[in-house]
Amino acid sequence: MSEQSLPRDAHPEYADTLPEYAERVLDVAERIPPGRVMTYGDVAEWLEEGGPRQVGRVMALYGGAVPWWRVVRSDGVLLPGHELRALDHYRAEGTPLKEASRAAENHLPRLDMRRARWDGGDPAEGHT
Repeated sequence: MSEQSLPRDAHPEYADTLPEYAERVLDVAERIPPGRVMTYGDVAEWLEEGGPRQVGRVMALYGGAVPWWRVVRSDGVLLPGHELRALDHYRAEGTPLKEASRAAENHLPRLDMRRARWDGGDPAEGHT
């Protein structure tokens, strides 16, 4: 099991020393409305600091206590190793998905990034 799937309090060494940047990334993840997503790059752009890799690292280390499935890859591919758990969340929240083609590995859908992506504005804006 990866660190991302564990709650933040499962890492006692991080509990009192959570870096300020990590707190900011996690705050953005918590703001993303159900059924919507932001890419790692979107989060970095929103914060005007860091980049997709830095956001990904924060989510991998500390993201288990926030809706981690709402911070995604820009191509809409589900998080490797967590695809089925993420898919359960997406279906429960009504996140727009694109059905998988027959050639797709494991026949898993992708996120419909055009419809699911959230720009940080009105939570209902553009979501159908």
